[in-house]
Parts: sequence; C-alpha cells; structure tokens
Amino acid sequence: MRAKGLRLGKYSVGTGDRFAHQAKSQLQACFNALRSGVEIIPVWNKSNREHTIIGSEPASTREAADAAVRALGWQLPYFVDADHVGLQTVDRFLPACDFYTIDVADFIGKPASPDDVDRFVKKHADLVGRLALRGIDEPLSISDADLRQTAGKFLFAVKTAGEVYRKIESAKGAGNFVPEVSMDETDRAQNPAELLIILAAIADEEIPIQTVAPKFSGRFNKGVDYVGDVAQFEREFAQDVAAIEYAVRRFELPENLKLSVHSGSDKFSIYPAIHGALTRFDAGVHLKTAGTTWLEELIGLAESGGRGLALAKEIYAEAFAHREVLCGPYATVIDIDPARLPAPAEVQLWTSERYTSALRHVPGSPAYNGSLRQLLHVGFKIAAKMGPRYLELLEANESVIARNVIENLYDRHIVPVFFGKQDSREVVAKGNA
Repeated sequence: MRAKGLRLGKYSVGTGDRFAHQAKSQLQACFNALRSGVEIIPVWNKSNREHTIIGSEPASTREAADAAVRALGWQLPYFVDADHVGLQTVDRFLPACDFYTIDVADFIGKPASPDDVDRFVKKHADLVGRLALRGIDEPLSISDADLRQTAGKFLFAVKTAGEVYRKIESAKGAGNFVPEVSMDETDRAQNPAELLIILAAIADEEIPIQTVAPKFSGRFNKGVDYVGDVAQFEREFAQDVAAIEYAVRRFELPENLKLSVHSGSDKFSIYPAIHGALTRFDAGVHLKTAGTTWLEELIGLAESGGRGLALAKEIYAEAFAHREVLCGPYATVIDIDPARLPAPAEVQLWTSERYTSALRHVPGSPAYNGSLRQLLHVGFKIAAKMGPRYLELLEANESVIARNVIENLYDRHIVPVFFGKQDSREVVAKGNA
C-alpha cells in the first residue's frame, strides 16, 4: 500500500489562519526556508469548529491559499487540510480540501467485536516478542496481553477511521488527497508499542496514511511551551519514529509516512529533540499549527498603536469578561492561572510595547505572560463577532502584521525544528558560507 497520486513532502508545516488574511505571510516563511536550502510544504488547516465560530467555509481557506501561491509564485506542492473531521463533519470539506485529518480520538476505548479482535490478534501474532528497531538500543517488547489489550482499545477507532477514509475516497478518488489519522485528543499518551499495533490495524483497513498524530507524553497546551519531561519526550519521539520506519517495511504502509505533532506551536523546549530525531533517522515530520497566526495579528495590531492597540485592548477585556465560556471547549489543552491575568483596567493603560511583550512568546522574557496568551488564544471568537471592524484593521495594518507572522513562523518554528538552529542568522551565515 504505497502513496499514489498526491504526496506530502518530507517536511511540512500546518498553519492555521482563522480569518484567512495571512496566507501570503505564512507562505513567505516557507519561501525563506527554501532559499536557505530546506523544502517545507505548507498545509493550511482549519477545523469544523473554527469555521463554525468564524462563520466561514472551507472554500475561504482554499481561496486564501491559492491566492498566496499565485501572488508569490510558489512552485512546490501545497495543501488545504480538513482539520479534525469525522463522518458527521467531513462533507462540507470535500470540495475544497486535499488533506484530511481523520480524528477518531472519541472512539478510542469503544469495544470492537470479539471476532474482530480475535482475527487481528491471530493475524499479527508475530508482533509478540522483542522487536529490534533501527537506531533504538532497547528492543520493543510486546506480550500477548499487550497485543490483545491494545487491539481491544484501538481497533474500533481504526475501523471508524477506515469508514471516514472510504467516504472521502468515494468523493475525491484514490490518490487525490493526503490522509492523516489523529488520536491525540485523548486522555492517555500512546507508547511506541501501541503505535506500532495501531499502524498494523491502519494497514489492515487499507488506509494509505501519510501522517499519523499520536498523543505524546506531557501537555501540549495551545500556543505555549511544552509541559513535561523533555528527556522522556525525546526518548519516546525517537522510538515512535523508529516504530514508523519499522511499520512502513513490515506492513507496506506509504514510505513517506511520518509523525504529525499537533498543537506544535511554541513547543520550543522540545524542538531540539524533534530535530535530533529527524537527523538521526533521516525522517520527516508534520509540525501542525506551527505558529499561532491569530495571536500574531493581535501583536501586529497592538504594535501599530492607535486604533489597532485600542482594539487589541478591547479584545482582551471581552475575553477576560467571558473567559469561562471561551475556555470551556479548550479546557483539556489550556492551563490558565487566573491570578496571572491582569485586570482589563490595567491593560487599558498599557503601551504598545507592554501589550506586545506580554503576548509575544519569547522564551526567557520577563514580560511574557503565558496565561494571558492562552486566554487570547481561545478568544478569537471575540474578534469574529466584530466582523468587518476587525478585518478592516487587519488590512489597514497588513505590513506590520505580516512582519510578525513571518518572523514568528520562520524564526521561532521553522529554524529550530528544520534547521536545528536557535537563531535565523545562523542559517543565513551557513547559507552564505
């Protein structure tokens, strides 16, 4: 089962653009990488929930991406992702998208039929034992109980993914889209042995996935740094990469299959570990939601001063007033300390520099406020309700916003993950050497 037709490149970034105004700036960051010698494929992603909140349709994401590609003359592939879709939500994405993140996290743990589990365990009995993975010192150990238990927990979810895949395939045609299976929005991380067994089940379902999004250990909160044991993540990420390499050979999955790191924005502390594994195994990765573009819009508005700063302050005040409602849908992926949230009256007195310093995620900056950043991250609904008033200011301050979007995506995300550098000036120096 090899990837036929559309093929996702080795390195890719998934970029959200909630208001469909920053596609050109996001693409410029990929151009900057290309000029420095690394090909990174852009994937514009937007979920059904985001479209519903904004009041947009997937066609708007496609139009923005196509317009950016035409404007900049991008000659490489690019994709538009139907983010976190299932059987009930995929239909609205079919005309516009060519990348589908099939999310089956809600089906993990739902029991598969005993006959299905028995057949799977019998078919893959040769996974039991100690499996040597290239580049990993300790063999992967799977017992009979591990195989049966993992099948019982994940087989129904994988079969559901197969239903969604076939629905997309019937509409788009085989090879005309990139499929991803996502299992990250669940309560417990999947270990490398479980990932290998899940991949066997995906192969049995004949889903030619090109990316897979497991849940990693630690917390991947929205728009802020990784919270967890970095050394443990480094070990597990390398084992996952090795497990995928093994699965590609063993189950004849697409040879470009790679990990997808969801909520990958601003996970600065684990970027060296990711880059190290990519180098060590010559592997690819899909860094999804790389750079929180909506927050860069707010930063750009605040930096512009005047009406832009006033609107940024108003959005914070409204988000503060409605924080419980805004945070509810994201409760599992944010950690906000209410004591760290400044009163709106205080923020009203802030200068542009004070506002942007609190919101902009610069590691080590004493002014940075992660709780404020997370609240504003989920506060895009406030801007959506403003409608034209917000969009007109985006357009009026395009240049300053674009600069922030490009710098954030390229300098803080692309450079450390794909170049293994902490400063884009090192990349330029290397390129000019």
